[in-house]
Amino acid sequence: MNPVAGLLAVVVVTTLTLAIGVYGLRLSRTTSDFYVASRMVSPTWNASAIGGEYLSAASFLGAAGLIMTYGADMLWYPVGWTAGYLVLLVLVAAPLRRSGAYTLPDFAEARLESGAARRVASVLVVLIGWLYLMPQFRGAGLTLQIVTGAPAWAGGMLVGGVVLVNVLSGGMRSITFVQAFQYWLKLTAIALPVAFLVMAWRADGAPSVTDPEHRIPTFRETTDVQVKSDVVIVVEQPTTVRVDGLLDGTRRADERVRLRPGEHVVAAGTTLKFPAGAVVPTSENLRSVEGDSWVRLLGSGHPHPLYATYSLILATFLGTMGLPHVLVRFYTNPDGRAARRTALAVVGLLGAFYLFPAIYGALGRLYAPELLLTGRTDAVVLELPHRLLPGPGGQALGMLVTAGAFAAFLSTSSGLAVSVTGVLSQDLVRRWAGGVTGFRLSAVAAVAVPVALALVSERLSVASVVGLAFAVSASTFCPLLVLGIWWRRLTPTGAIAGLLVGGALAGSAVVVTLVAELSGWAAVLLEHPAAWSVPIAFATMVIGSLLTARHTPPHVARTMVRLHAPELLNLERGLPRHHPARQP
Repeated sequence: MNPVAGLLAVVVVTTLTLAIGVYGLRLSRTTSDFYVASRMVSPTWNASAIGGEYLSAASFLGAAGLIMTYGADMLWYPVGWTAGYLVLLVLVAAPLRRSGAYTLPDFAEARLESGAARRVASVLVVLIGWLYLMPQFRGAGLTLQIVTGAPAWAGGMLVGGVVLVNVLSGGMRSITFVQAFQYWLKLTAIALPVAFLVMAWRADGAPSVTDPEHRIPTFRETTDVQVKSDVVIVVEQPTTVRVDGLLDGTRRADERVRLRPGEHVVAAGTTLKFPAGAVVPTSENLRSVEGDSWVRLLGSGHPHPLYATYSLILATFLGTMGLPHVLVRFYTNPDGRAARRTALAVVGLLGAFYLFPAIYGALGRLYAPELLLTGRTDAVVLELPHRLLPGPGGQALGMLVTAGAFAAFLSTSSGLAVSVTGVLSQDLVRRWAGGVTGFRLSAVAAVAVPVALALVSERLSVASVVGLAFAVSASTFCPLLVLGIWWRRLTPTGAIAGLLVGGALAGSAVVVTLVAELSGWAAVLLEHPAAWSVPIAFATMVIGSLLTARHTPPHVARTMVRLHAPELLNLERGLPRHHPARQP
């Protein structure tokens, strides 16, 4: 793609985002405006905004990359991300809105009448938010590098700066306008190119990944592969290539080299020229599946695929309700009925979007197989338009896809930054600065930490990191919300124990996965911890509460009425007057 065209797309979407965000400054004057848009957002606007912030880098880039590499099993990611809203709709949406809280820590304190529970919830919100923000900034760096050739750190810094300006400008009210616009931009950016890509595919004879000649990814024509970061590739069949750069520690100057089966180390900056028909080597950390396994469920090649699949389903179904940037949206609805309507609309909007990543993944195996070699399969959505449609048309569609990708980073990052900022400002920074000033100081910390993490973390794919964030969310806030809303015997001690145990187990799995190379059962259990961490967290809360039944919150009956009674019957709506969220 022409770097100038890519840069223009980034500039346009960034400028529009900033303009809409600054416009929100005219409408944001109070603390309530900054935190929850004064709870006056309609279901239509709110559903679009939720779709905008929920469709992250993992949705726009990562899902297609995972499907390209591992096949049908990876469809559980978009299915789970969408179906999670059904669980949220049935169990959480309306009662959570009736709670009157601003944030998850607010809910924990109001339901459990415990400052300690609030502090534990605050720490978890910040950690989950940072874990989810990190892949957004990494994806931004990848996108800007592909379309403009800029350093990998530049995209993350750019998105972090824009998000910070947006949050500082207008808080939640401003972000609502931005994210609603960005949902429709993302839907257009991923859907419109598909129509042209499918036409180009049909004009090429409609090849299929299940055809005998395409069962194993091969180069359809002589292809130059530029390696932009050090990578270890795995060669399955002997292949002769031309090498210009450093291969296996030896400098080559456009020399023919016979690659033997096995592992080979390719340094950053090296160019490999593969002949037409050559089998595509794969990255050591990205073992692609082949043949019928690609289209068969439980054929992803992961060890113990049945366990991995069920754990993934559990994490995505239950993790949605514990994501702080998702839940804060339901606090912005006028009432519980509007919250339910919002959740139902979101299911439709997400379902429409997730029709398309699978198409990009399938076409990527045919027309961009070298991404399997470099391990940059997250880039398949960005690469396909100019691969299948050379010329101005492909450039225009490439610009549109680039704009959609940056909208994905900006919208999700904005929602997460607002959520993390709200918790930091209420529970930490307010000791030194309150109100809007404290909110803005907290925004700097909310953005700076994940930007730094994104700069030093490169091993896992975007969607994998987001999947781990879902596992942590499902192991902590899902039990808290479900039991807190539907089980009156939940006690502060039981809830805190469950949060700590679930957070420690899933969090430890995340850390080990990020820093260690594992295999066998150890790898699959830590890469997909939800199947065991979620039940343990639930059990810990239940057992801990039963053992400390005498510490049941004294006003639990009043709280449960507030959560479940229609708003018209709630004479004292919202949180108790002594609660910090009540303060101006």
